[in-house]
Amino acid sequence: MVQHARRIGAYEVSILHDGVFEAPLDVLIHADGEAARDEAVARWGKPKVSITVNCFALKGPDGITLIDAGTGPSWGAAMGHAPASMAAAGIAPKDVAHVLITHLHGDHALGLFGGDKSFFPNSEITVPEADFGFYGDEANRARTPERKQGAFAITATLKKLYAGRIRAVPAGEAHPGITLIPLPGHTFGHSGYLIEGEGESLLLWGDALHLSDLQASDPDIGFVYDFDAATALASRRGILERAAHENWLVSGGHVEGFRRVAKTGAGYELVAA
Repeated sequence: MVQHARRIGAYEVSILHDGVFEAPLDVLIHADGEAARDEAVARWGKPKVSITVNCFALKGPDGITLIDAGTGPSWGAAMGHAPASMAAAGIAPKDVAHVLITHLHGDHALGLFGGDKSFFPNSEITVPEADFGFYGDEANRARTPERKQGAFAITATLKKLYAGRIRAVPAGEAHPGITLIPLPGHTFGHSGYLIEGEGESLLLWGDALHLSDLQASDPDIGFVYDFDAATALASRRGILERAAHENWLVSGGHVEGFRRVAKTGAGYELVAA
C-alpha cells in the first residue's frame, strides 16, 4: 500500500510499504555492553524486534525515481509487497527510470531482481560509490564476517543484470535536486539521500536507524547487522544531530511515515510530521 505522500521540491514523494521484518531481541547490541543492552531492552518492554520495511517512489519532471527497491520475493510472504504498493500508486516496473540505492542489503536491493532478469527493464541504478566498490571486490569477502557477506552476492547479481546501467556515485549530487550523504557503518558505504526543496527538505536515511523510538532515545543501541558498529554509531549520532539542527523531514527504510528529529536530553525523539 501507499502509506504517505509529500511534495518536496520537484518531487512528489510516496512511501511504499514492502512488509515487516521480525527478529529476536538478541539482534540488538549496545556500545556499553550486554548489561546496558539488557537494561535498554527491559525499558523498551517489547518481546521481539518488529521493523517496517519501506522504499520510496518519487514522481518528478524526469519521470519515476525509486529510492531503494524492497526485498522482492526473496524474504518470504511477510515482505516483498513493494510492487503491489507501486501498482496502487499507478507505477509499473517499466515506468521506473531511476533507482537510487542507499546500500546493498537485501531489504533495499533484492527488489531490483526478478529471477534471472532485471525487475526494472528501463531503469538506471545509482549506488553509493563506496558500497559498490567494496562489495564489488571479491577480495574483500574473506575479510568480512560470514554473516555480513550478503551484499557481495547482491552486488555480483546487480552487475550481471544491470550491466551498462549502473552509476556508482560519491558524496554530492546524485540526481537533480537529490544529494547523497555518506552514513557509513551499517554497510561499508551506507548513505542517505537528501531531497532538497525551497520550503523544506527530506532526508531518506536508509538504515541510520532501524527502531525509531528505541534508537532515537538511545543512539548507542545498534544491530548485529552493522558492518562496523562504532562507525554506524558515529553516523547515527551525527545525522540525528544534523537533522534536528536543520529541521529536515526524515524517513527511511524502517521509519513509519515522515518525521522530524527533536533533541530530548541526551537523546532524540522522532516526531510525526
